[in-house]
Amino acid sequence: MNELKVGTRGSKLALVQTESVVEMLRNIYPHIRFSIHVIRTTGDKVSDLPLQRLKGKGFFVKEIETALLDGRIDIAVHSMKDMPTSIVDGLTIAAVCMRLDPRDALVLRGEGEDGYVWEDASLSIIPNGAVVGTSSLRRKAQLLHLRPDLVIKHLRGNVDTRLRKLDEGQFDAIVVAAAALERLNLNHRITALLPIHVCTPAAGQGALAVEARSDDKRTLELIKPLDDKRARAEVEAERALIAALGAGCHVPVGACARCINDDELEMTAVVASTDGKVVLRRTMRGSLRSARELGEKLAEKLIADGADQIISG
Repeated sequence: MNELKVGTRGSKLALVQTESVVEMLRNIYPHIRFSIHVIRTTGDKVSDLPLQRLKGKGFFVKEIETALLDGRIDIAVHSMKDMPTSIVDGLTIAAVCMRLDPRDALVLRGEGEDGYVWEDASLSIIPNGAVVGTSSLRRKAQLLHLRPDLVIKHLRGNVDTRLRKLDEGQFDAIVVAAAALERLNLNHRITALLPIHVCTPAAGQGALAVEARSDDKRTLELIKPLDDKRARAEVEAERALIAALGAGCHVPVGACARCINDDELEMTAVVASTDGKVVLRRTMRGSLRSARELGEKLAEKLIADGADQIISG
């Protein structure tokens, strides 16, 4: 193989993520030429609406997966949290790359520039009645549960756009994925990293997925060195929980599994009502080798607590 065509979204973050994957592959295979192909997705085209108002799923991956199936590209790089739990027939997740911090980051206007980051901060650092920007129902519900005084306003767009709107005074604070800021070298903007028991992240947050055709054995073998055992186990548990709950982006659901040693996972998951008045959260531990089972068992616990009633609406 002389060339590998890599598909990605065109945002600054997506391109940085894709280039990081390509750079790892270049170091392993210096004789292969890699070309990056930007593909515009539905989620990119409709940037002014909340995702929960769009029909279907896979808003940030569908067009890229079509290009992969058509053979226009050989692999695709995605943010794992954008991927539906059911993979399209004919495709497979060839690698889950080493994961960055999965937590959500709080960015307060006028703060965070000194590089000091609050670890495990409570929401008390947000001023009373503050206007907080986020596009996520999951974040909104968990924030309102602990701080019903907050005014949560819709905020979509790339990371630079969100920070600009914060700096312009449209918001007092915003909440974004810590990993996104890290990849863009914007760690200094982080005011606080929100604890998982305060704001449980989205399933797959902080991880990158490399997708390929399931019958393309040669490419699958090339990508194999990028697969991180721990990251794959964490993501597998989280995605198994989402699948077992039958939840998508229209329901406030979060899941975060972390390897606490070479053999064990600890996983926290949350299901909440959209107004934040009801929040069901549980934590379980399980074997690294049985990640999927851990996710399914934790889903069962949440369903027993009443999660199915919240999800069904």
